[in-house]
Amino acid sequence: MTKPSLPELLHAAVAAVGGAERPGQVTMAEAVGQAIDDGTHLLVQAGTGTGKSLGYLVPALAHGDRVVVATATLALQRQLVERDLPRTVEALHPLLRRRPEFAMLKGRSNYLCLHRLHEGVPQDDEEGLFDPFEAAAPTSKLGQDLMRLRDWSDETETGDRDDLTPGVSDRAWGQVSVTSRECLGATKCAYGAECFAEAARERAKLADVVVTNHALLAIDAIEGAPVVPQHEVLIVDEAHELVSRVTGVATGELTPGQVNRAVRRAAKLVDEKAADQLQTAAEGFERLMELALPGRLQELPEDLAYALMALRDAARAVITAIGNTRDRSVQDEDAVRKQALAAVENVHAVAERIANGSEWDVVWYERHDRFGASLRVAPLSVSGLLREKLFADRSVVLTSATLKLGGDFNGVGASLGLAAEGVEGEDLPVWKGIDVGSPFDYRKQGILYVARHLATPGREGSRGDMMDELAELIQAAGGRTLGLFSSMRAAQAAAEELRGRLDQPVLLQGEDTLGELIKTFAGDAATCLFGTLSLWQGVDVPGPNCQLVVMDRIPFPRPDDPLMSARQKAVEEAGGNGFMAVAATHAALLMAQGAGRLVRATGDRGVVAVLDPRLANARYGSFLRASLPDFWYTTDRNQVRRSLAAIDAAATAATAGQAG
Repeated sequence: MTKPSLPELLHAAVAAVGGAERPGQVTMAEAVGQAIDDGTHLLVQAGTGTGKSLGYLVPALAHGDRVVVATATLALQRQLVERDLPRTVEALHPLLRRRPEFAMLKGRSNYLCLHRLHEGVPQDDEEGLFDPFEAAAPTSKLGQDLMRLRDWSDETETGDRDDLTPGVSDRAWGQVSVTSRECLGATKCAYGAECFAEAARERAKLADVVVTNHALLAIDAIEGAPVVPQHEVLIVDEAHELVSRVTGVATGELTPGQVNRAVRRAAKLVDEKAADQLQTAAEGFERLMELALPGRLQELPEDLAYALMALRDAARAVITAIGNTRDRSVQDEDAVRKQALAAVENVHAVAERIANGSEWDVVWYERHDRFGASLRVAPLSVSGLLREKLFADRSVVLTSATLKLGGDFNGVGASLGLAAEGVEGEDLPVWKGIDVGSPFDYRKQGILYVARHLATPGREGSRGDMMDELAELIQAAGGRTLGLFSSMRAAQAAAEELRGRLDQPVLLQGEDTLGELIKTFAGDAATCLFGTLSLWQGVDVPGPNCQLVVMDRIPFPRPDDPLMSARQKAVEEAGGNGFMAVAATHAALLMAQGAGRLVRATGDRGVVAVLDPRLANARYGSFLRASLPDFWYTTDRNQVRRSLAAIDAAATAATAGQAG
């Protein structure tokens, strides 16, 4: 039997999931297949509506050896495992003459821990697993959640938190789950044979396609502990998120609450001397944190360095003491020890990392109104880590709707540890980038409007002219507006102002769950939805109820953002353009994601309005505009109002016709 071609396989898969082949799908599938065969690396920009999931799943399934697919969002993980993969496998079975297996793999804390559920672990006083009164009559929300989890544990086959509907609070889930550091291990745990997390790992070891997430991929790479099964091919979807997810995993944090929690847990297991030493170090650290002011620490102040070394040494002594002491009077001591060790080892690792100092780390204080001060440390760059750990011994395909910024892939490539496209050298991964386009005709479906006449936005203060412009645009559109703001404060100010000026309802992120807000917005044409970062990337509302996407300003990182400013300075010291490499690239990525909220289907029409004249006037404006979909571009405010009114009238007439 002749081996089927990728176009033949793709045609069968598309037919199985329902629909027709889309422009760019075949090109993408063949490019992915070629990269897998050659063992090289590929960046694929595939616009919204391309059907990129099938564009990489088909060559992955045809490959034969194990492939790992890593995504950023839970929604896409579930779509792949519950819809795309089952249908695609069945569709390809007659052609491949085999039925590839697939599995989902998440971090251990996403799975119910039977040991924690049934045996409990003595917690800190304020964190008791079951209050005796609550256990008898669980009237509180926490008690009800825990009783539900007990019942669910007998019903579930996966133990996966995301299979629990409706869900439970983070606090409740935290009391029936463990981190990898807290886990006893399958061989030591009385419930090891029934462990949901271990079962998920075993399924992944046997699967041809393993679907995981960016965070677990980062843990696997950074900590050197094999979490993800061995594989020769890695596909990273939503790859524009990878650098920030890896940075998040590589970031360490110390807070007084976290340190005090470690003290309380360790005190149950070690002698008084070791416990007192850690307690004293914790008190010294807490006193310093009460005075901490937000901002980067270019050098460690002497008092902070002393406090961190005291914490490091005291934590090391406690770790040694826990290893030498076993108290059989403590109920279920192994679990208690494991939990205490996890808490103290984290304090030791972060304190030692910051105290030792590294030119490749950035250290700063943060202060939160609710949680107080924290001390944080993050890598100046993760590009070297990704180059060494991600690209060294496997073929990697990275795909997203937004990888090509300013007209090429070099900006994103550099952040991933790749040299400029076409540049080869010793130890440099060989890669290429392709843009397979989009099924949408952006120039006919959308307008990019820049309000060139507005004043340049300052860092603080109200923008009366911007509010006027926004109100007029919403009125012309008849509502139908997604407002993307650079800060929560700006979104709140706009919502408060316009609720008093407009007849159209204005929803605000944070006033209800994001899912409910999007559902309400999608269901009512007159409604507007205002919000910040997660809305720039997380809204999918095709159809006439989202016809105006507004960005209040270019979303540059804050000038006082310690990590971004440090990265910008490092590029400048190396002779590069720090602003373009860091700030402009960050803004371009967000703007491309935000503009992508407008056109989600072939029938969508509308306007992306940027209320920041710098997009038209500044030298970097052309770079940012080149990163956006190829909308028809204008700065004519009257033309845009007429266009919005016409789109609104057409949508209203179409809705009335359907109702009639």
